[in-house]
Amino acid sequence: MEYTEKDEKQIGKLGEALFESCRKICKQESDMELIRKAFYFAKDAHKGVRRKSGEPYILHPVSVALIVVNEIGLGVKSVVAALMHDVVEDTDYTVSDIEHFFGEKIARMVDGLTKMSEVFLSDVGDETSKQAENFKKMLLTLSDDVRVIIIKIADRLHNMRTLGSMPAHKQMKITSETIYLFAPLAHRLGLYSIKSELEDLSLKYRFPDDYKYIRDKIAATESTRRQYIDRFNAPIIEALKANNIDFEISGRVKSVYSIWRKMQRKGIGFDEIYDIFAIRIVFKPSPLIPEKSQCWHIYSLVTDIYKPKPDRIRDWVNIPKANGYEALHCTVMGPDGEWAEVQIRSQRMEEIAERGFAAHWKYKEEMLSRGADGELDRWIKQVREALNSPTENAVEFLDNFKLSLYASEIVVFTPKGDQRTLPQGATALDFAYDIHSKIGNSAVGAKINHRIVSIFTPIGSGDQIEIITSNNVTPKVEWLEHVVTAKAKSSIKNFLKKDKLNNIERGMILFEEKMREFGIQPSARVFRKLLPAYESTNKDEFYSKLGAGIINLDGVEKVLRQNAASKMIKYWSLQFPNPFKLLGGGGQEKKKMPEGPLLLKDDDIKFSIAECCSPIPGDQVVGFKDDAGHITVHKRSCKEAVRLAAQHGENIVPAQWSSFKAVSYLTHIELRGIDRMGIMLDMAKLISEEMNINIRELKLQSHDGIFEGVLSLYVKSIDDLKTIMARLGKIRGIEKVRRIEAYNE
Repeated sequence: MEYTEKDEKQIGKLGEALFESCRKICKQESDMELIRKAFYFAKDAHKGVRRKSGEPYILHPVSVALIVVNEIGLGVKSVVAALMHDVVEDTDYTVSDIEHFFGEKIARMVDGLTKMSEVFLSDVGDETSKQAENFKKMLLTLSDDVRVIIIKIADRLHNMRTLGSMPAHKQMKITSETIYLFAPLAHRLGLYSIKSELEDLSLKYRFPDDYKYIRDKIAATESTRRQYIDRFNAPIIEALKANNIDFEISGRVKSVYSIWRKMQRKGIGFDEIYDIFAIRIVFKPSPLIPEKSQCWHIYSLVTDIYKPKPDRIRDWVNIPKANGYEALHCTVMGPDGEWAEVQIRSQRMEEIAERGFAAHWKYKEEMLSRGADGELDRWIKQVREALNSPTENAVEFLDNFKLSLYASEIVVFTPKGDQRTLPQGATALDFAYDIHSKIGNSAVGAKINHRIVSIFTPIGSGDQIEIITSNNVTPKVEWLEHVVTAKAKSSIKNFLKKDKLNNIERGMILFEEKMREFGIQPSARVFRKLLPAYESTNKDEFYSKLGAGIINLDGVEKVLRQNAASKMIKYWSLQFPNPFKLLGGGGQEKKKMPEGPLLLKDDDIKFSIAECCSPIPGDQVVGFKDDAGHITVHKRSCKEAVRLAAQHGENIVPAQWSSFKAVSYLTHIELRGIDRMGIMLDMAKLISEEMNINIRELKLQSHDGIFEGVLSLYVKSIDDLKTIMARLGKIRGIEKVRRIEAYNE
C-alpha cells in the first residue's frame, strides 16, 4: 500500500526532528550525511508497510532513533543502527548489504538487533522456550557491544508506548517480557528513567484500573504535595545559597509502578504510603574540590536543618553501585513529623543516573579512575561465561540471568583488598564462585574477617573473605539452596549435569520405580499434577531434573493425593488467539469455531487453578496451556504467570470469569494485631455465624502482646473476600488484614 500525502508529511516531520536532534552528536558534516543516508535507506526499505496501528512502519525505527539520541544520548553509529534495526528482518536486504552501504561496525550492530528467523526457531528443541532462545541470542550481542542492548531497550520502549493497538493476549506476552527482563535489564544498565517508564507502561496494560487509580491519586494530591515540598526546600535553598553552591533542587514523585508494588507488597492503600516523593539536589561541582567532599558538605548543610535517620544513609559516592550509579541518599525528619528522602548528586552523577552506561563513554577516563566503569566489564564477562555454558538451556539461562539484574548490592573484599560487588543475601559460596568456578567447585570453608565459618554463611558489606578449598570436595545438589547469584547457580548445575550421563533416562527409571511403589500407572493426569509442582514445563524437563538430582520425589505422594482443582471450575469464558487450533489436539484442526468469547464447560477442555496464587472469581486471570492441552489458570499479577508469559508466550490463553455455580474457593488471609482475650472467638463468630463462611484453618500465634497468623477459608468471589476483610479489620485489636496468594500449610 502506497503512502498518502498525509503519511509523507508525517514521515518528513519526524525525520526533520531526528536530524535536528542529531546535530549535537555530529562532529562533522559526514556524520549528518550518514544519518540522512540511513533514514532514506530505511524509508525505502519499509516503503508501503504499515504497523498494526495503521501508521507507516518507518515511523517506528525513526522513533527508536529519537529515543536513542534524545533520551539515552548514544552516538551517530547507534542512531544509524536504530534506523535500520528491522531492515534485515522485515525486508529483502541482508547484513552483507548493510555492510556494503554502511560499513562493518554498523552491520554487526544491525545483525545483533535482528530477531531470529523462523528457520533458526525450527531447530529449537521441544524442551526449550523459543522466547528464551530469542533472549539468549539477543544477549550474545552484549558481549560485543553494549550499545546493541541499549538500542534493543529503546526499541522495546517505543513498542510499549504504542502497545494499545495490539490484541489483549499479545499485550500480556509483551508486558510480561518487559517486566520480567527488559525493565530489570534497563535497571542493570543504569537507565533509570527508561526502566521506570517500562514498568509504568507494563502496569498500564496489565492492570489498567490500578494504574488509573494511582495516577489519579497522584494528580489529586499534587497541590498539597507541592506546598509541602516548597516548605521543606525553603531553608535548604537558603543554606545552599549562603554557601555559594550552584545547584538545582526539585521534588520528584515516585513512579506509579513503584507505588503499586509497595501497596501490593505491604497490603496497604495509597493513603498509607508516606514516602511518595524524594527531594533531589543536583549541584555544579567546583573544580578545586572533589565531588565526593562537596556531596558530604551539602549533606552536612541539610542535616543541620533536618535530623537524619541514621540507618537510612546510602553512600554510593564512595562505593558506586555496580551499574555506575553515584549519589548520596539520606532520610531526614521534615516538617510535620514526616520522613523525606534527600538525594545529593553532581551534574555528572545526574547524567549517569539518567542515562546509565550510555553516559559512561563521555566520562570514561574519570570512571576508570574510580573503578566504577570496570564493574560493567566484569558483569559482561559473567554474562559471556553463562552464555557459553554447554549444558544450560535457554530457559535456565534466562532465569539465572535475571538473578543478576535486580537485587540490592553489597561490597566485600578479597584477602588482598580487591573489591567485589554481590547481591544482598549472598553467601561465602557465592563469593567463591564470583572469584572463579574452580574455586567454587572445591570450596570447603571460608574465613570471614579472619574467622573460619561454613561456606553457606551469609556475607555482608565490608566483609573480607578468604575461601578454603579442597581437592576432595565437589558440588552437591543442596548447594543450590545456599547460593543466590546466577554464576554460582549455573556453575553448580553445570557440574551436576556433566557428572551424570543421560539424566532423562535415569530420571525415567527413578520415576517408574517410585510409581510402582504406589501401584500407579504414569498417565497424562499424573503429569498434569507433577509438572507444575516440580516447576517443569514438560516430561523431559521433569525427568532431566530428577536424573540430575535437582529435584527428588520425597513429597510426590502428597502431590498425587491432591484433588484436581478443575473439579471446582464449572464454567469459564475464554478468548483464544486461535481457538480452533487449541481444541484440535495433536496438530489436527477441527472446524473453525465462532470468533469472540467462547463459553466452554470443563468437559470440553481441562482446567486447574494454580496453587501459587489461588485465583478466585473476580480476580483478573490468565491461562497457560501445556503440551497435553491442559490449562492452568493464574492471577495476572502472579510472579509465575509473568515468568511463563515471558518465556512461553505462545502458550498464553486469555481467560476471564463468567457464570459459575455456587462453588467456594480456598483463599488465605494474613492477620496481625494487638492480642486480647476473646479475639479469636470474635473472628470465628463473625465468619462462621454472621457471614456463614466455612473456615478451613485459623492459626494464630501470640508473643509479647502481639498476635499474628493466617486464616484459611472458602469464599465464592473476590467481592465476598473484600467484605470479609473489611469486617475483620473493624474487630477491636486487628491492625492488619491482607490477602496472601500462596500459603504452605
